[in-house]
Amino acid sequence: MSRCLIVMAKAPVAGFAKSRLVPLLGEAGAAALAERLLVHALQQAADATFDTLELCAAPDTTHPLMRRLQAEHGALLSAQGEGDLGVRMHRALARALHTHRHALLIGSDVPALDAAMLQRADAALAQADAVFVPARDGGYALVGLRRAEASLFEGVDWSTSRVMAQTRERAAAAGLHIAELPPVADIDTPADLAHLPAGWKV
Repeated sequence: MSRCLIVMAKAPVAGFAKSRLVPLLGEAGAAALAERLLVHALQQAADATFDTLELCAAPDTTHPLMRRLQAEHGALLSAQGEGDLGVRMHRALARALHTHRHALLIGSDVPALDAAMLQRADAALAQADAVFVPARDGGYALVGLRRAEASLFEGVDWSTSRVMAQTRERAAAAGLHIAELPPVADIDTPADLAHLPAGWKV
């Protein structure tokens, strides 16, 4: 049984990607940043050398960048499908865990999730049932599981500061031993742009 890393991402389409940055960057600027973040995330994921790399796309798999990244990195390409964020994450992880020893899932908007951190999260699953990298805004940037535990993704107030706290509660109720790595910043709002890597300009 092998290891799978899933990158969930929206297609970098103007007006669809990074909508909270549109007032500052405009639709085209927000989409351009989303594309750069996605390219960076896929490169770091590929450098982490998991057995399987999957790009799980929204709204579907037809965007040219998704096709290009699939080819460049030898990734599987899948569609996120319907449902809220929790439903889509659980579906992707459950699918991967049918054929892999464990699976990790990340978004595409956390440049601090480099290959070394992905490998650290993977290693944590040797001792823990689940691993998380909390986000500084109260959510999380990475989840890794050894089994598909649906309760972690049910009834969570997604896109709020309560996500990680609620997830810890659900993990405890399910009897899961979790590991946490240091928190990181995701790139959602204008204030978050301060956390872009040095040399990135928007």
